[in-house]
Amino acid sequence: MEGIHHKTINVNGLNIHIAEKGEGPLVLFIHGFPGLWYSWRHQIVYLADNGYRTVAPDLRGYGQTTGAPINDHTKFSIPHVVGDLIGLLDAITNEGEKVFVVGHDWGAFIAWNLCMFRPDRVKALVNLSVAFIPWNPKGDLVELLRLEYGEDHYMTRFQKPGEIEAEFAKMGYQTFMKKIMTLRDPGPLILPKGKGFPHSPPDVPVILPPWLSEQDIEYFATQHEKAGITGGLNYYRALRLSWELTSAWRSAKVTVPTKFVVGDTDLAYYMPGVQDYIHNGGFKKDVPLLEEIVVMKGVAHFINQEKPDEINKHIVEFIQKF
Repeated sequence: MEGIHHKTINVNGLNIHIAEKGEGPLVLFIHGFPGLWYSWRHQIVYLADNGYRTVAPDLRGYGQTTGAPINDHTKFSIPHVVGDLIGLLDAITNEGEKVFVVGHDWGAFIAWNLCMFRPDRVKALVNLSVAFIPWNPKGDLVELLRLEYGEDHYMTRFQKPGEIEAEFAKMGYQTFMKKIMTLRDPGPLILPKGKGFPHSPPDVPVILPPWLSEQDIEYFATQHEKAGITGGLNYYRALRLSWELTSAWRSAKVTVPTKFVVGDTDLAYYMPGVQDYIHNGGFKKDVPLLEEIVVMKGVAHFINQEKPDEINKHIVEFIQKF
């Protein structure tokens, strides 16, 4: 982590914490749940050493970024978060400067929308784990998954303020981070009330894989203990509102050069209809400048941390063309 600089940028009434390293064309990294800027630690260093300026913020409600109204999930919609990132870019780049964007999980979802709303600010996109989700007239994602999997699906469980926070707090944030980051079951994540993660019994210690250290877990857990996890859960709670606010982008396309990478044991790859959409034409239709789809074998959801060397190369090989 040597040479990574930390600063706070005032944007949209927030104090956005960013980690920054390197000089050259700017690469903006957007983390997911329950990530932080730290999720990109490997990419920040590698890309900075290879001629890029890397910037990774803590999104609103996360980590050291402060000022978001945590108790109001309506302030965590996609337009809010994309607005934060555009404001951040305005503050740290020259006027009209285009940047590279790399997203994972929720960060990928946000990145798709950033590119759809403001393609004038993006040179190229590398997205991990979560494919583009076109606006669906049948309803928002939470409602569709509730109909498919019932009330115990994790996105449904995340909707009621306070309930899931209490379960995670009782578990302890170190244990929570260990359990969620070692999840490798590609099936739907079902969280029955009070029973925890099905892949990890409460009385069995979690053994960390080689790519994840106790120090990594401690950093994530400490930050979530300080800031709370409600901010991250609010993104799920605002999905209905985001769906309503983005209806004007029905049938809109993402028109920036794009590369997509996913692991073949990633639960996001097994959401209903996703593989058919990715591989049978729908994805390419909605993202016409999609140049490459990579499915990495034996890799789960936290792909940029599990396989940092491969992901670093995928990113650089793609963005160096622009």
